[in-house]
Amino acid sequence: MEMFAIAPATGKANLSAIQDGLLVGKALWLSRAANTGLPVAPTIVISRAAWNALQEERKAHDDRLRVHWVATLFRLVGRNGRPPALVVRTSSAAHSTGLMPARPGLSPPANEAESVDPARPLARAISDAFASYASFDPRPERQIVIIQAMADGDVRQFLTRDPQSGALGPAPVNGTPFGPLPASAAAFVDLLDAAAGQHLSCLVSVEGDTVRLLSARAAPASAAAELAAAVDRVARRRWTQREAVTHIDPARLQQMLHPRLRSPESATVLATGLGVSPGAASGVIVFNSEDAARMKARGRHCILVVTETGPTDIEGMKAATGILTARGGMTSHAGVVARITGKPCVAGVRTLSVNLAELTCRIGNREFRQGDRITVDGTDGSVYLGALPLAQPHIGGAMGKLLGWSDASRRIKVRANAETVEAVNTALSFGAEGIGLARSEHMFFSRERLVALRRLILSEDADDRAKALTGLVDFQTVDYSAIFMAMQGRPVTVRLFDPPLHEFLPRTDEDIEETAQSLGLGVRALKLRLDRIAEINPMLGHRGVRLAITYPEILKMQIEALCAGVRAASAKQSEPVTLEVMVPFVSTVSEVVEIKRQTYAIVEQAGLPPAARERFAFGTMIELPRAALRAADIAEHVDFFSFGTNDLTQTTYGISRDDAPAFLSAYQRKGLYDFDPFVTLDQKGVGEMITMAIERGKRANPNLKIGICGEHAGDPASLWFFSKLDVDYVSCSPYRVPVARLTLAQ
Repeated sequence: MEMFAIAPATGKANLSAIQDGLLVGKALWLSRAANTGLPVAPTIVISRAAWNALQEERKAHDDRLRVHWVATLFRLVGRNGRPPALVVRTSSAAHSTGLMPARPGLSPPANEAESVDPARPLARAISDAFASYASFDPRPERQIVIIQAMADGDVRQFLTRDPQSGALGPAPVNGTPFGPLPASAAAFVDLLDAAAGQHLSCLVSVEGDTVRLLSARAAPASAAAELAAAVDRVARRRWTQREAVTHIDPARLQQMLHPRLRSPESATVLATGLGVSPGAASGVIVFNSEDAARMKARGRHCILVVTETGPTDIEGMKAATGILTARGGMTSHAGVVARITGKPCVAGVRTLSVNLAELTCRIGNREFRQGDRITVDGTDGSVYLGALPLAQPHIGGAMGKLLGWSDASRRIKVRANAETVEAVNTALSFGAEGIGLARSEHMFFSRERLVALRRLILSEDADDRAKALTGLVDFQTVDYSAIFMAMQGRPVTVRLFDPPLHEFLPRTDEDIEETAQSLGLGVRALKLRLDRIAEINPMLGHRGVRLAITYPEILKMQIEALCAGVRAASAKQSEPVTLEVMVPFVSTVSEVVEIKRQTYAIVEQAGLPPAARERFAFGTMIELPRAALRAADIAEHVDFFSFGTNDLTQTTYGISRDDAPAFLSAYQRKGLYDFDPFVTLDQKGVGEMITMAIERGKRANPNLKIGICGEHAGDPASLWFFSKLDVDYVSCSPYRVPVARLTLAQ
């Protein structure tokens, strides 16, 4: 039961820790302003518990608590001794239109009894203020009301900073002029901004040269404005660099790296799916890669709308402005590729159906034809009717400064998941310190290269595979050399081939016919081969280390191509190449030992430059529960672990990551899951598995390096968990590198 002054008419406020903890919203900003020495209208606070107790006491005809209440009211009386007219305001952590508006011009109580009598103006206003919280904040222990002395002078309203640029105010609210202000207003705003540390909407009274704060609440601002304001506060010596780093929400940095909707409030929402790659995009609907490429060639924006994406859609995904799929989730093919290429993507829209024969689709209860316009928002998963106006990203010097400051206090390195020179350069521009996951099979996401990879997968004997491998070596050597040169000695961790067959083989009749022609096979013969290698559960099938064990010539090709790439890059640069090879999908130490034996037999004969050979490292991914359990055995034979949290989540939960969107949303609605475990790491289950594996691995091999390379490495909530572990680096999509840098610094 608290009633106390935060800005007394005379003297100073002396708040207890409990009283200070009650302050939210207007009360918090008024208290901070008063503590800074700024003029503030005399203000007191009463809690819901205290007001209820006063009412119970009134009914019992007691006055012990009322005496304290009246004494608190007298803190609003100035030196002239005259009780002022009063104002009652609600004060909540978040602004809501359901709360009682300020009630000004209230007569002060004529006697002690009137101060709690709900029939009198003051007590009635206080009761009404508390009653207005009912639908907004049902927690009575957190509810407070403020009572102020009415201020003289002209009332003005303004923002402490511009909501778009972050420039120090006074700035108009919604473009509305705020009237004349004295010269002292600039210093007033500067001090208030320093005290609050965020954008505020202020109500003040102006009496001559004096600006007095009456009310303030947090005001929305763009991510760019918040960033610019933080850097400006450091320049003004109001904040330290560390304070600036800790005050910025890392998730909001994403808004600065991608286009976003200007005003989606009035738009028509067609459907909602999963936002798997942030940013907004609008354009005409297309249903295949060829039409997407044609639209791009004509300079037109388009949205690629498909049931799900696969390797044959890569060129179309690159050409499209945005992507919309009926199936898939955060770790689906569409989500992974979209994040690599920086394209907005909404996946798992259950109300989307595509008719390729008619070139139409249904989104919700509406039908669309090719050429109709829609907008997708990959940040929140919304799909809108028509082409909505977008705000384009602007990355200025403020982000570079803030991230530079963050690096000074960050222990864990940040790498990127990338396997093309374009993605590598994007990652480097965002401050990546290495490549933590180069997925070899993703280097074949083009039509010409996909033919070569399919020839390998569909080969029926060693001779067929040898012919298919010949072309792959050349592709890989050129690619690896280019990546090594771009990285200039920074570490590059290459994952051995791990192609789940269903992601790389033809599925539609048209695709099968085209593949058969490119491979020189009959359609029937190709279908027979596809039937022979079809897997019931390809995500747990013939992939990863199992492919290298059964087809050692594939491992030989890849290691030789890597070594050739190292030699080629070393011949053109002075900085030694740092190559790290990791084995995917292992479950036993015997698999690791066998692949290590074959790998080093090739590396030792590859003629690597001495410096590059010295830097060469061999490790494994930990993405199966058995590998995590046997981490100590495995650690004795490797230089590093890299936790593939996507597959580790999938295999720990026993949930197919591609099928999860069909039921995870229902689980979340019913409160069975608090979050999607493929977006934010499950700390209690998967997190415990990672913690245990690190501890066991480090105990067996104290020099073991630890990395995280799943999509969780770009999620702020997951990064907070990783920061508490003995982790050396995380690796995420290029566009998430700034988010990871800032979060880990915090």
